[in-house]
Amino acid sequence: MVPGPQPAPAREGSLREGVLVVTAGTADLPVAEEACLTAELMGSGVTRINDVGVAGLHRVMEALPAIQEAKVIILVAGMEAALVSVVAGLVSVPVVAVPTSVGYGSSFEGLAALLGMLNSCAPGVAVVNIDNGFGAGYLAAQILRNAEQAPS
Repeated sequence: MVPGPQPAPAREGSLREGVLVVTAGTADLPVAEEACLTAELMGSGVTRINDVGVAGLHRVMEALPAIQEAKVIILVAGMEAALVSVVAGLVSVPVVAVPTSVGYGSSFEGLAALLGMLNSCAPGVAVVNIDNGFGAGYLAAQILRNAEQAPS
């Protein structure tokens, strides 16, 4: 049996020096890894927090200190993508939301997640297209680079 996708090891360093990539579920890992790789290739350090979807809200709360320390967050979620509003409501940094085409029920190949992210009432959310880990990693790295170059 071939194992499923595994996240790459997190780099050492402070979250304030890089991008935080958060996944709602393990099915979101392939898209999240594309975002991680892209941000890393653009020179950003990347830290990962996986499988903290709202179906187990205690997992989000356990990760909250790390989430609130981030400078920019990429949030990868399928289903209805409720995690985007939850996380974006708890932070004051940009959240790049990536809907995924995985999920069961009426996810409509990512359309439900896309619409959920676009309809989020939390401020500071930018949404890329379905399964667009590359676009999310690129945008997050640009945001981080511009924040670092801004005069103090």
